[in-house]
Amino acid sequence: MLRATIYAIALTLLALLAWAVTAYLRDMHAAYARIGAKGTVIASPYGDIEYTQGGAGPPVLVIHGSGGGYDQGELMVRAVLGEQFHWIAPSRFGYLRSTFHAGASFDDQAHAYAHLLDRLGIDKVAVVALSHGGPSALLFAALHPRRVSSLTLISAGVASSSDPKQAQANQKGDMLTLIFRHDALYWIVGKLLRKQLLALMGANEAVSAGLTPAQRDIADQVIDHMNPVAPRSAGVAFDNQAAMPNERIAAIQAPTLIFHATDDTLQLVRNAEFASAHIAGAKLVRFQAGGHLLLCVEQATLGAMLRQHIVDHHGNP
Repeated sequence: MLRATIYAIALTLLALLAWAVTAYLRDMHAAYARIGAKGTVIASPYGDIEYTQGGAGPPVLVIHGSGGGYDQGELMVRAVLGEQFHWIAPSRFGYLRSTFHAGASFDDQAHAYAHLLDRLGIDKVAVVALSHGGPSALLFAALHPRRVSSLTLISAGVASSSDPKQAQANQKGDMLTLIFRHDALYWIVGKLLRKQLLALMGANEAVSAGLTPAQRDIADQVIDHMNPVAPRSAGVAFDNQAAMPNERIAAIQAPTLIFHATDDTLQLVRNAEFASAHIAGAKLVRFQAGGHLLLCVEQATLGAMLRQHIVDHHGNP
């Protein structure tokens, strides 16, 4: 009897393992096929630049966050921008097929944006940046002021800090960097520990529990579209090491709109307050809840305000 029970348990475990391996291989095949099906790559002095573009209307440079790539930029377009703008979504340094040179900085990434726009024949753009897309977006606006008609930051990183809460946020960033090294590890965490993964990504339990079905669908897309993570791991490591813009953002002249949730535990609200205090005329819109999933939680509000912000300043000299 005992032998039969052990045999049954072993068969069950083997069946579960076979199911997991099959599901993992299926999901990875689909994920690699998805990221390989799109994207144009051009050479630049700063490394190869991958991007996609679409829509029609005022040009908008859409800059993804950590763990992203052009595909996360496209998700941002679907969530809050729409096809009434000509959007350009590059993969930042180290993400997917974009490369970078040893010793590169967020300054170099900002110059790479300018090079991309030159190749596309675009003189000036609105800029929309999410999370750790913030530093290079801010420096692009500071270093290439004539090329930015407006700037919108969503839950963006801005400045370094010695605040103990920032140290806790940095620990989450370190853990995410570790998870992003291996496709299998991220896939397992995403499947079995999604709530914990959302917490690492700056959304507390209350935010996760309060998501509506539509909001959860966007959050799931954010997580699932980070697969595969191996082609993004160099970018995540770069983000975690590159120096933040800090006080240099005071040079920004573009009209700036800042969205941030006060309960964001990955990119603390002090980033938004710092940007608001140092960028002349910047408008800060605070939300009491939403964490680092603000894009999902406040999709309608963010979309309406940022689209109006872009239109209002399109054509500025």
